[in-house]
Amino acid sequence: MSAADRQTSSHVMMIRPVAFAGNPQTRASNAFQQVDPNSVDSVNQAAALREFDGLAHALDKAGVTVHTFEDTPDPHTPDSIFPNNWVSFHADGTVVLYPMLAENRRLERRLDLIEALSAKHGFHVARVIDLTRHEHTGRYLEGTGSLVLDRMHRVAYACVSPRTDLDVLGDFAQQLDYDIVAFEANDANGKAIYHTNVLMSVGERFAAVCLSAIREDERDGVLNQLRGGGRVVVDLSHEQMNSFAGNMLELGSSLTGSVIAMSEQARGALTAEQRATLESHAGPIVATPIPTIEKLGGGSVRCMLAELHLPMKKRL
Repeated sequence: MSAADRQTSSHVMMIRPVAFAGNPQTRASNAFQQVDPNSVDSVNQAAALREFDGLAHALDKAGVTVHTFEDTPDPHTPDSIFPNNWVSFHADGTVVLYPMLAENRRLERRLDLIEALSAKHGFHVARVIDLTRHEHTGRYLEGTGSLVLDRMHRVAYACVSPRTDLDVLGDFAQQLDYDIVAFEANDANGKAIYHTNVLMSVGERFAAVCLSAIREDERDGVLNQLRGGGRVVVDLSHEQMNSFAGNMLELGSSLTGSVIAMSEQARGALTAEQRATLESHAGPIVATPIPTIEKLGGGSVRCMLAELHLPMKKRL
């Protein structure tokens, strides 16, 4: 396997929140997001900050290099803690910017962070592909929330939803030379699942997916594609998906080769057999509790991590 097609990265970008809160602009399409009428923004921010720092520390301790950037108080971006929706980074030096449904989430896109990754953190940026023009026609594709990438085989899995448009998928596929496996997926109440990365995760030698959420006549096609890549498939139940068990991410580690990052809730939802399968095909599970982020934000650990697949600059 060449450096250009590695599935995992040992570097991640994380955005430390300054004003985390439940986002009213995303609730209509995100059934995982819960409303707490008695919540207090300052209390939620303090809790989210503790949860964020706990995850960043656990990843660092596990041998993952975490590049942390501070959010800015103005403009207010309640979901800035989920950077993987506005940007993705690729091994040929490509950076992709994505069109997002919620208007206040579009404010999360920060070119200064991309510049800092190059100027201060040593990453090489060769080109920026800007897909955000699709916002003008009401079409969206929310990064590696909408897309679960098999980087080794250049396949992008995507469940169609208000946040994942087929036309933008085609634009992504053409510009980055990916094949698309698009499908419909619904929760137990029949509502379209808002992001693909809450129902499936693709690692180097495993895939975890809630097969029963995928439309029945499309299920075998998705399963066969995953298995065709040589991966063992861990089938998740609807209940496990609702606990964010699908929102895991395999990362490279300087200590163990690789680890699997997920929330404590997600880890607790897995059976002992599933955990053993994941660890034997990837590495140790790194799990920390992030209940405030999961409840109010409707996303979990994978959503908080933007993998930095960019090459490093050559030293002179």
